[in-house]
Amino acid sequence: MNAAARVVILLTHAHDDHTAGAADLARTLGAEVSGPGGQRAIEDGGTFSTSDGELVAVSTPGHARRHFCFHLPRTGEAFAGDLILGEGDTTWVGEYPGAVAQYLASLDRLEALRPRVIHPAHGPDILDPAAAIERFRRHRLSRIEMVRSALDAGHTDSAAITRHVYGALPREVRAMALASVEAILDYLSGAE
Repeated sequence: MNAAARVVILLTHAHDDHTAGAADLARTLGAEVSGPGGQRAIEDGGTFSTSDGELVAVSTPGHARRHFCFHLPRTGEAFAGDLILGEGDTTWVGEYPGAVAQYLASLDRLEALRPRVIHPAHGPDILDPAAAIERFRRHRLSRIEMVRSALDAGHTDSAAITRHVYGALPREVRAMALASVEAILDYLSGAE
């Protein structure tokens, strides 16, 4: 008789939209929750056995300080969490100092895996990973240049820079835009 397979729920990061139902699902399945915000920590390079081969945890901070993608080398699939989304050309990067540099490095790390397909946490599968990664990188570099331009234009505080970069914003997204600009200012202070 074969022992029952161990069920593990893997979390890419600890934001509520990724963790809220994990504990209830784990109880229902008799599973363990691993990853940021889970019962058990995971480390870069950690592996998990699946019916399709070893799934490898890849540390990809930027969207969150502790963020992981999961790579299935045998099939060429990458599960990207919120590092890259299935639609658009950006994800939020502004949670902590150092986020922008780490995000750009994480895009490089995902690209180096050469995935055949990316399964993002939000939106449809990405069937042209190289083009999508480049699109997200270009967007972030463009925002960095916009902030640099605002500084060159004499804007000195982050609220004025945010208005210069984003224009008028609905109240519900202003705080996230401000945090994004502050993360870019942090990036620029280290880059110069």
